[in-house]
Amino acid sequence: MILPDLILQVGQVLCVLLLAPLLQGFILKAEERVQRSYGPSIFQPYRDLWKLFHKQTVAPESASWIYFVAPIIAFTAMLIVPILIPVLTDRPLPLSDMGDMLGGGMVLTLGSFIVILAGLDTGNVYGGIGSSRAVMLAILAEPTLILVLVGISLLAKAMLPFVVNHLLLSSPSLYWNPAHLFLILAFFALLLVETDRLPIHSSTHLEIYMIDEARILEYSGPLLGLLKWASMMKQFILYTIFCNVFLLPWGMSQLGTALGEFGSVITLLLKFLLVALTVVVVETVQSRLRFYRYQEPLAAGFLFAVLAIVSSQML
Repeated sequence: MILPDLILQVGQVLCVLLLAPLLQGFILKAEERVQRSYGPSIFQPYRDLWKLFHKQTVAPESASWIYFVAPIIAFTAMLIVPILIPVLTDRPLPLSDMGDMLGGGMVLTLGSFIVILAGLDTGNVYGGIGSSRAVMLAILAEPTLILVLVGISLLAKAMLPFVVNHLLLSSPSLYWNPAHLFLILAFFALLLVETDRLPIHSSTHLEIYMIDEARILEYSGPLLGLLKWASMMKQFILYTIFCNVFLLPWGMSQLGTALGEFGSVITLLLKFLLVALTVVVVETVQSRLRFYRYQEPLAAGFLFAVLAIVSSQML
């Protein structure tokens, strides 16, 4: 049975919303197993969110309206992006033409920007540290993201991710083009940065390593739950773009049947399994770096993106 386009559109959003904590749980579990520890259950992020949404919100006295609206904006932004990208189906859905790849990148950036403002809003010193460090990372991360999106657009002669997916599927020569391979490497470096997998990040409350944790240190209860959930969805979205548009464009539903959508979910999780294991291994084998060396992996990603654009223009 072929499902209506509206149901397919909602299904893509629900897929990101409901499975994002599962991806986070698998990554945390894999990290512990690689380090020969048992680790938490892959369902622990669901339990953490449940606990946060059943707690009371305690806001600092110095908080303004930015403090309260930032989690809602960040969460909403992560719900918009799945409408624009191929998550389960390889054909555009009714609202997919609202924005191209650059538009989706701007929505992702909006979510990060509002959280930076929230970290500065209360005047807490740790929030200022986290926000300033996040901006320093964004100085190279955001241009790299733009160059990667421009590079794939120049290579495929299209700005819509669905069209790029179809072109990569139908043209093996385009997939194995050096420009495309450079873009994969650039996006992988970006993936490590945007999902906090560089050896300068830490999910603990150690001051020397706090970046994202510092920005949301003043939050509690449901507002903290929204921010944590938005962060997990951002990770899921970046993995989806990396797998379905760049690295593994196969395995998505073409007709939009119920069975095809279910198969797309299973295939997507298998893709994530492969990429997540690679990310965990890369993160684990690296030694802890001092923060001022953050530019090294970011510069490598930026260089790969530039090489991709140059290569695409030499064809």
